[in-house]
Amino acid sequence: MKQLFILSTLLMLAGCSELFGRTYTVDELVADEALLSSVMTECRNNPGELRETANCKNAEAADGKLRLQRMRRALGG
Repeated sequence: MKQLFILSTLLMLAGCSELFGRTYTVDELVADEALLSSVMTECRNNPGELRETANCKNAEAADGKLRLQRMRRALGG
């Protein structure tokens, strides 16, 4: 019985870790705007728990980088 409990706990933890297991770099998020959008949505929907995670910080940096790139293009630079 104890082994079953341990196994089920490990499986639940493994399932949850897939959501937050991969950390994306700023460059990966800039290159894939759909991924950036989904990460930003997750971070904004749960800022209390996710605000300080690497993915949320990288997504904010990537969003800022893309905004600057768009402004430069709009200004003819």
